[in-house]
Amino acid sequence: MPIVHLSRRSLWPVVALAALATGACDRQSPAGEQPAGAEKTAEKSGPNVPLSGTLDISQRGKAAPDVSFKDPAGKTVTLAAFKGKPVLVNLWATWCGPCVVEMPTLDALSAREKDRLVVLTVSQDMQNLDKIAPFFAEKGFKNLQPYTDQENNLGFSYQTGVMPTTVLYDAEGKEVWRMIGGMDWNGTRASALMEETLAAKG
Repeated sequence: MPIVHLSRRSLWPVVALAALATGACDRQSPAGEQPAGAEKTAEKSGPNVPLSGTLDISQRGKAAPDVSFKDPAGKTVTLAAFKGKPVLVNLWATWCGPCVVEMPTLDALSAREKDRLVVLTVSQDMQNLDKIAPFFAEKGFKNLQPYTDQENNLGFSYQTGVMPTTVLYDAEGKEVWRMIGGMDWNGTRASALMEETLAAKG
């Protein structure tokens, strides 16, 4: 899957459609600028949206960015607060079809690995904050919490340009890898990629 970087708004319609076709959405454009049908994709995406993201290990060993976002109670938090256990940080948005498709698999992963892994789903919604809580309630997630990053601090730090972007950190807060695009977190590929880091914690 190509990594999408946008430098001009005029390129958005072409680039966004390409990103959607490969299991990702453009991070830099607000929901109102997503291509026609993007929200429909988020609602009715199902298995037709590919979940075969691109693995990127170029940042391996890099410390987690020291930027803030909000916890479910609205309090400011940083990734440093989660050191001590591996952390999987997932950047998503309510209008991003592949993000919505993979969320149930992240919820299942969180339940399955709760003793070895923290799963943080951090919304990059800038204009749809009021849709996040209803979305979680509608989907009935039992293990995920609605963290938010309205300023897109994490997104700008990762500089992938697309969502979902998911980054695995080890227990010391060092990056192991990042997945750019959607992923089936219940699949054998995801399990294999995470096992070494999760086993090291034990």
